[in-house]
Amino acid sequence: MPPITPALWFDRNLQEAAEFYTSVFPNSHIEGFTRYTDAGPGEPGSVLTGTFVLDGTRFIAINGGPEFSFTEAVSFTVHCKDQEEVDYYWDRLVDGGEESQCGWLKDRFGLSWQIVPDRLYELIGDPDSARVAAATRAMLGMRKIVVAELEQAAQSVSELTRQAGRSIRSSRL
Repeated sequence: MPPITPALWFDRNLQEAAEFYTSVFPNSHIEGFTRYTDAGPGEPGSVLTGTFVLDGTRFIAINGGPEFSFTEAVSFTVHCKDQEEVDYYWDRLVDGGEESQCGWLKDRFGLSWQIVPDRLYELIGDPDSARVAAATRAMLGMRKIVVAELEQAAQSVSELTRQAGRSIRSSRL
């Protein structure tokens, strides 16, 4: 399958965005920019398009003007191994942007991101539906996802289930 490359439309701040994103993500770099000429609608010499790589994923982008803007209908998910990574990406990407619910944020350029710990996927994939419900309820009340709070919610249900099981067994005796 040929690679799929996200293409982003910026108003006039593509170079600033590319520099910012490549400073946030490891193994990232800017491949290059093309510039408007006298023939284009932009200021001659200003950035027209750019290509950059974020942790191995290639992006192309254009300074296309204000005709289009980003919406939450498209977002990029950052899979984090632990709370430290969640905190790192959340704090950097939300700076100058806007927090939303359930691990979502909008960065200073208007692009939406989901900062998600791997542990969330494990908890909502748990075979115990009560633990899934508890972790989900906890997540729905969060902006930045906090792994310890998810685990605490799931664990509290496990404790209640164990206590209820003991009560049922002792009442049968």
